[in-house]
Formats: sequence, structure tokens, C-alpha cells
Amino acid sequence: MTTNTLSDLYRPSHDEAAKQRFVGVLKGYANQTLEQHLAEHYARELEPQFVAEHHRAPADRNEARPLFEADPLYQLWGSMVYASQSLMWQSVGDTCRRIGPAFEARATAVTRTPRGSLQLNPALDLPEPIASTEIHRQPGGYYHSEHDHDLHAALIYFGTLELYRAAKGLTAHAPVGEPGIGRYIASVVRRRYPDLQPRRILDLGCGPGTDTIAYKEAFPDAEVHGLDLSAPFVRFGHAWAEERGVELHFRQADARHTGYPDGHFDLIVSHILFHETWHDIAPQIFAEAHRLLAPGGVFLNADVPYQPARLSIPKQVTNDWQVRNNGEPFWTGFADTDVPALLRAAGFTEGNIVADYEPLGAGHYYFFGGRRER
Repeated sequence: MTTNTLSDLYRPSHDEAAKQRFVGVLKGYANQTLEQHLAEHYARELEPQFVAEHHRAPADRNEARPLFEADPLYQLWGSMVYASQSLMWQSVGDTCRRIGPAFEARATAVTRTPRGSLQLNPALDLPEPIASTEIHRQPGGYYHSEHDHDLHAALIYFGTLELYRAAKGLTAHAPVGEPGIGRYIASVVRRRYPDLQPRRILDLGCGPGTDTIAYKEAFPDAEVHGLDLSAPFVRFGHAWAEERGVELHFRQADARHTGYPDGHFDLIVSHILFHETWHDIAPQIFAEAHRLLAPGGVFLNADVPYQPARLSIPKQVTNDWQVRNNGEPFWTGFADTDVPALLRAAGFTEGNIVADYEPLGAGHYYFFGGRRER
């Protein structure tokens, strides 16, 4: 029997899927195999060149960058990463443009009598430079919207997540839009704070909202909210939740000025919000989160573990290339930030601050935040 749920509608055609599989393999080769070759090449050739001239190894990415920029293998790596990013948006865009009208029609239908809620703010002043940045080089960025039901910005972002999941072999074992990272974050919350029984939860920078569902799964008695600057993203999340019969509450707002009352939430979470946020804005978001927490409430964020002290020189240089060339302009600012200092400045006390790492697959994720004093 043919169905037309939102997850059923997101089905790349045979040719679209073949192109997307190719892109996934290409990105995997560039970001893993070729990057490993580059690290070995640095140890074997580039670092000894620097040592011969300076009698010491490079201290940081700034000293090492000129070595890499003149090297053909590094130039090949950069060209391949840039091309694979362009091909990702092209191949996923083909699918999203084809299914877009039916997807938007279905989203409109399932939100006519909602369980949850959606609050949009057409007058919202998007902060710069975030508003004019195409993060990840997403064409049009996160905020572009041509009509009141436009979901393309969220749909194409969602499609790239599915491309990565397919490339890692995950889609054969999990349905489209599986909230895997949300479940992971929820599991960390429950293990670190076993006494926490939140009445209200806020997912800051919720993106397309598919992972926000995981917090309702983990804490079914809680009222769960998702907040994002992007109208297409929160529209998408609202429809995705309504399709599944999950009561979630989405709001388009600035994470610095959410509009919720003091002490409204017992748990505030985010995923990769801060490495996509301008460094001058982050302290204000921390302060807002502290204001929003009830006594004993928890603020916990998961983000990329790219603090320079943890990284080899080659990885520092390749990350720096991503910042300069591949739509990650806020990445380095976040990685260089003294996060515990920002948490203290926001009002979190020393003994309640978290800034460490949790295992995820073969690597780790950076978890940071704090608990408000009771």
C-alpha cells in the first residue's frame, strides 16, 4: 500500500540515491583516508622541513599553515573536500526540489489540528554575521523562505543528514529521520544527572527538530520545546512531530532573547549550536540559559571536540581550512573559547560546571554546561 507520510516522501530516486552514495564515499575518502595520508605526509616530510629551519616543531596551526599551503597533497585534499561539499548540495538538492511540493503539502495537512504548537516571528531580527552566512555552504543558508509554507532550507539540511547516515550504513537499520544524536545526548543527561526529572525541556538551536523528539522519548512526562532562528526549520520540526503524534512546542526566536519567563525550564540542551554561533553572541546565550533554568536545572550542550589542545597539527590545519573555505566560519572561534570562563560569567558556579568529553563511536563529543544551584 502506498503511503505519503513525510518520511515516506523523503525517498531519493534510483539515480539520485546513486549520486548521493557516490558523494558519501567521496567525502569519506577525502575526510578520512586522504586526510590520514596528509597527516603521515606531514610527519614524514613537512614537519622535518620546519624543524631543519627552526630547530623545533611548529607550535600551532598558524606556524604550520604555510607548509601545507605549498604542498600538492594538501591542495588535492582541499580541492576534493570542496568539490564533495558542492556535489552533496547538488545531489541532495535534486531530491528536495523534486519532492518539495508534496512534502510541503503533507506538512500543511498534518499541522491543521496540532497536538503541539508553532510560534513564528516574521519580524525577528536575525543577528549578523549569522544571518548572511551560508553555514556548511548550504545554498541560500538556513533562513531563506519564499512563502509561508516553504520548507526547502530545512528539507535540504535534513537530506544531507540522511546522506551521511546512508554513507555510514545506518539507514538499513534505522528509519528516515531517526533521532540518534538526540537519544545519545539524552542518555548522557540521564547518566550524569540521574536525579533530574524535568518538567520542561528546551532544545536550543533545534534545527529541523527531528532530534527534539528524543527528549520527549527520554522524559515522556516533560513538556518539550524546540527553538531556532530559522522559520523553515521550526516549521519542519513541527510537522515532523505532528506526523508522529508527538506533542512538541516550536518557537522561532533568538537564543539570546527567547521570550520565556525566568526559571521556566529544568533542562536546556543543544547540539552543535555553538560552533555555528558567532563568538560575541555565545556569552549572551549562556546568560539567557542561566536565567531560564529553574533551581537545580541543567544546561548541557554537545558539540565538536576540536579544541586545539586535543588536536594534532595536521588536524588543526585542516580544520582551519574548513573555517576559511568550506562554510564553517565560526568553528575556530568556538574551539578557541574558554568555555568554563563563559559559564562562570553567566552565573554558573565552579562546582556545577561541566566541560569534558564523552565517547561516541570511535571518537568523542565535547559536553559543556552547568547546573543551576538549588
